[in-house]
Amino acid sequence: MKKILFIFLVGMMAVHATAQPAKRKAEQKAAATTSGAISTRAQISFPVQTRMAEDVVWRRDIYRELDLHDDANASLYYPVEPMGNQVNLFTYIFKLMMTGNIKAYEYRLDGNEVFNEAAQVKLKAFLDNYHIFYEKTNRGIYIDNSDIPSREVTAYYLKESVYYDQTTASFHTQVLALCPIMKREDDFGDNAMSYPLFWVKYDDLAPFLVKQTVMTSNLNNAAVMSMDDYFAKNMYRGKIYKTNNMLGKTLAQYCPTDSALSKEQKRIEKEIVDFEQNLWGDKARKDSLDSIAKANKDVKPVKKGRRASSSTSVRNKTVKSKTRSTSSRSSSSAARVTVRRQRH
Repeated sequence: MKKILFIFLVGMMAVHATAQPAKRKAEQKAAATTSGAISTRAQISFPVQTRMAEDVVWRRDIYRELDLHDDANASLYYPVEPMGNQVNLFTYIFKLMMTGNIKAYEYRLDGNEVFNEAAQVKLKAFLDNYHIFYEKTNRGIYIDNSDIPSREVTAYYLKESVYYDQTTASFHTQVLALCPIMKREDDFGDNAMSYPLFWVKYDDLAPFLVKQTVMTSNLNNAAVMSMDDYFAKNMYRGKIYKTNNMLGKTLAQYCPTDSALSKEQKRIEKEIVDFEQNLWGDKARKDSLDSIAKANKDVKPVKKGRRASSSTSVRNKTVKSKTRSTSSRSSSSAARVTVRRQRH
């Protein structure tokens, strides 16, 4: 009887250990799908930047517009067409999207990004909407490199998060999402219109970006780095056009003029720099207080005994002078004896 009871208990424990809730199974399956074609070995060989923790005590989300004609961002634009192993950022993203390695999400009219299944881009509809030529083959959709509109993608929207990590007491800036912007001219070659294409999560891109290099110098063509390092080191430059705020407004919506917009961009940049520099106190104020304290140390204090003795000596001198003046007066008054009315 004891043996049967023991076998029954062991069986129940085994069933309990192997059983998993349906929600946990779905999460594991989604995580495996999200990782794409990146194997564990590839993730170890090409490590990416550490993700931002969810319990950070301070963060600020900022949206920037990157102009690829700017020298700081030019390495993301050239070469326009693939040259050997070298491709620009949009061509790389486009091919990863078409092969199903990453997911793209629709750009909404309000400019906010939504990363859910309902917002995923339908590839065929996307190609038709933007008149990108493709061919249907037995293996799927084929697009020639010359038909990829990488030449027309001359800007990006970039969402970044500036945060303070309390576990390491350090500041970081992490890229969260990218949105390529296609600027296409009309039939007459005038009035180029901007078309934000789609949003891509940077965490999905990062494992692939570590394997693609970009040139970082015009003088030294051997100076290269991975695209992930380029974004991790914040080597890009872009103007702020939006921040996460309670009203959900962009800078252009509450800045009526271009000068007001430029002033607001500089103010936000200064706020971030000042917060980072003054986290442990105002340095200018600390330096002034230190200089005052040092000046006070340089002044020699006066001893009380010396001061008392000096005051006593002054008093003694005053008393002596008074005594002398009194005696001189008395002597002078005694010498003034008149003899005019004396008779002999």
